Amino acid sequence: MRKKEIAKVVSQECIGTGIYSMVIKTEAAKEAAAGQFISVYCKDSAKLLPRPISICQINKQQSTIRIVYRVVGGGTEEMSAYRAGDEIALIGPLGNGFTVREGKKAILIGGGIGIPPMVGLAETLNTIALKNELEPQQYVQIVAGYRDELFLTEELKNNGTLYIATEDGSTGTKGTVIDAIKEQAVKGDVIYACGPIPMLRAIKEYALENNIECQISLEERMACGIGACLACVCQSKEKDPHTNVYNKRICKDGPVFLAQEVEL
Repeated sequence: MRKKEIAKVVSQECIGTGIYSMVIKTEAAKEAAAGQFISVYCKDSAKLLPRPISICQINKQQSTIRIVYRVVGGGTEEMSAYRAGDEIALIGPLGNGFTVREGKKAILIGGGIGIPPMVGLAETLNTIALKNELEPQQYVQIVAGYRDELFLTEELKNNGTLYIATEDGSTGTKGTVIDAIKEQAVKGDVIYACGPIPMLRAIKEYALENNIECQISLEERMACGIGACLACVCQSKEKDPHTNVYNKRICKDGPVFLAQEVEL
């Protein structure tokens, strides 16, 4: 079982309206993989439960991870005030990340605050592509969906071919990530996706129609973050041996699942 750790903030900056990027020096970096998350504890004792935040980037040599999060409540508002040198209590890495399919042409799809985990996955796939003498711009295709304001686009462009969809049409395709995939004729062998449920539901349907393997990362409010409290269950196709009912614990069994494993 993971133990609570007192880590150090290396840096923090605001990269969009209410969106912050924090680099943390932590033991979690040694074992972390794309698609996993950390749980961050607040200093305010009135906020007992940790906040689950997906891992954006991992630097094992420097023992750092980067998280990119949106301020949505008191816990993340507290986090946004942290500065370099501040202590930060956390547990991680937690959950199961993406299962990389080497040699398969990948389509990475992120929507909103589901975009950050795609950066770490794109970096992993980029490294694999170069190792196997493949062209990352063809091997790694990334579709990012925004309301309007963009973030993390440079990091994504550096690791693959980036297509953008915006709700207002200010950049890229006007509409959804599925609209962008169709408009740009994006093709691939495996889909990796993270974002809001309506987006994931549409991606699952698209993957099934086109017979493409699809791995999805679910976002959910969590309590313990380690699978003990059953606060973050989702409906599953098969019975969970832990509860003997048709559900899976997003924090423990996920957050990444094969699309056909879960009901959305």
